[in-house]
Amino acid sequence: QVQLVESGGGLVQAGGSLRLSCAASGRTFSSVSMGWFRQAPGKEREFVAAISSSGGSTDFGNSVKGRFTISRDNAKNTVYLQMNSLKPEDTAVYYCARGYYSLPYSRPDEYDYWGQGTQVTVSS
Repeated sequence: QVQLVESGGGLVQAGGSLRLSCAASGRTFSSVSMGWFRQAPGKEREFVAAISSSGGSTDFGNSVKGRFTISRDNAKNTVYLQMNSLKPEDTAVYYCARGYYSLPYSRPDEYDYWGQGTQVTVSS
């Protein structure tokens, strides 16, 4: 059984930074991509970032390019989302997800397991 547990969310002022972590259980972590999505109240789930199984390839949503980075530590079964220059519009619940394949994809249907989410609130 695969479990994904996010942590690191919280309240931050605009312009600040947060780092989210997602710890994964299961033996296949190093062979699959990982992604981060977010959902704000009343809005659809939005792709944020994804990283390939090896960490050599990444992809980002247009709204976060240049501000967010994604990384992973396969020895620790953990994926990270470093969020800099945060804006109030980044406020959302952030979810990590495990991909079906090794390459980073931006569509939710390319992911099979999801965490419970962590709240990020950016005040103006």
